[in-house]
Amino acid sequence: MKGGFFLYGVDTLVRIFSHFAFIYLAFWGLQSLRLDNVFKKGQQYYKQIRLTYVLLAILIGYNASNFFMEVMFLTRDLLQGIFS
Repeated sequence: MKGGFFLYGVDTLVRIFSHFAFIYLAFWGLQSLRLDNVFKKGQQYYKQIRLTYVLLAILIGYNASNFFMEVMFLTRDLLQGIFS
C-alpha cells in the first residue's frame, strides 16, 4: 500500500513539472510570433496583450503536456502488461 502512494506522488510531481515545462516552452515559442499586429495599438493595451500571451501559453502548454503525459503513461501501462 505504501509503495502505491509513493508512486502516485511521483506521478503527480512528474505531471506538475511537465505542465510547467510545456507552458514555459509554449510561452517561449509564442514570443517568436508577431501577434502584436493582431491587437490594438497603444500603451494602454500592453497588459492585455501580455495576459493574452500568458493565457495562450497555458492553453497550448497544458494540452501539449497532457498529450505527452498520456502517451508516456499508456506506453508504461502497455509495457507493464506485456512483461508482467
